[in-house]
Amino acid sequence: MDARLQRRVQRYGWDRAAGDYEKSWSRQLEPAQTLTLELADLNPGERVLDVACGTGLVSVPAARAVAPTGELVGTDISAVMVETAGVRCSNAGVSNASFERMGAEALSLDDASFDTTLCALGLMYVPEPVEALSEMRRVLRPGGRAVASVWGARVSCGWSGIFSVVDERVNTEVCPMFFQLGTGATLNRAFEQAGLTDVRSERISTRLTYDSEDEALKAAFAGGPVAMAYSRFDEDLKQDAHDAYLETIETFRVGSAYDMPGEFVVTTGTRPI
Repeated sequence: MDARLQRRVQRYGWDRAAGDYEKSWSRQLEPAQTLTLELADLNPGERVLDVACGTGLVSVPAARAVAPTGELVGTDISAVMVETAGVRCSNAGVSNASFERMGAEALSLDDASFDTTLCALGLMYVPEPVEALSEMRRVLRPGGRAVASVWGARVSCGWSGIFSVVDERVNTEVCPMFFQLGTGATLNRAFEQAGLTDVRSERISTRLTYDSEDEALKAAFAGGPVAMAYSRFDEDLKQDAHDAYLETIETFRVGSAYDMPGEFVVTTGTRPI
């Protein structure tokens, strides 16, 4: 799949997944998001960019960390995600955040205009992650910090079978490089290729829990990266895919619930002075 088509798939796929994403994944993603914010070490008065902001799960605490004089700008390729993030901030009483739809590899933002750039669990979906990191570096002020988190290695993520299950039933090639950035030192090298220095990473293991079969299925199919492909399945194909996916996670079943492994990598770098 060429980059332009993949971006289109991501845009409309996340428009469709937005309603289920947070309900399905907020608990599971919290360890990576918390570490992302800790390593960002945000301070009052800073200007922060949250790339691939999604529903604003990181945007709200980041905006609060730089208040009252700082500012957060959130961007996402999905218009529905951007709208949802804005509503989240409004409901949370956060007034120092704004959101705009734009792709990570072509930020319509001024050079050297942010103190910190964040990308929490969005870089895996970008066709050209080094270009996205280069854009994050470009908009950083000299000495500014870039922080990105991704899923870890495929073998360490119990839900990874979802991609092969979907790809065997429809030719999507969605997120073909999804786990590559979290494997070995790949993300470190991407930071360095983007011109960032003082690069370091932390890898964390976690558990992904789902209380029921239905909850596990909704997260994998409707609330994540395969949502657009899944929406085109008829009822028979959906049931077939459900059965196949449940087989891939059967070893993690505990009674009627599921407890599967997960892994994240969080990397930081600095724009040279």
